[in-house]
Amino acid sequence: QVQLVESGGGLVQAGGSLRLSCAASGRTFSRYSMGWFRQAPGKEREFVALISGSGGTTYYADSVKGRFTVSRDNAKNTVYLQMNSLKPEDTAVYYCATKVRSGPSSLERLYDYWGQGTQVTVSS
Repeated sequence: QVQLVESGGGLVQAGGSLRLSCAASGRTFSRYSMGWFRQAPGKEREFVALISGSGGTTYYADSVKGRFTVSRDNAKNTVYLQMNSLKPEDTAVYYCATKVRSGPSSLERLYDYWGQGTQVTVSS
């Protein structure tokens, strides 16, 4: 029942910034944890960041900690991923996902709904 629409991807030079957005359907958005994942060409999808329903808990992969910030605006049913100091190795398709059951988690298998993905390309 949850539909996710991602936007904000694009091409940026190393050291630059992008902000990804993920707009969700439904009136119960604030109940759900939201996660960001990414998949580079030829590689497995990996966890990037998560945020709890209230926004009170966030967690980041070591590879992006200190550079990326996840946030949400429950009034707009939207979650964001602010990406700063981008590196070529950040190049990937970025996906947002919804975890319906209580409790944030970095485990991909616990997420129930997924967006279509948005391409982020970082040039050197």
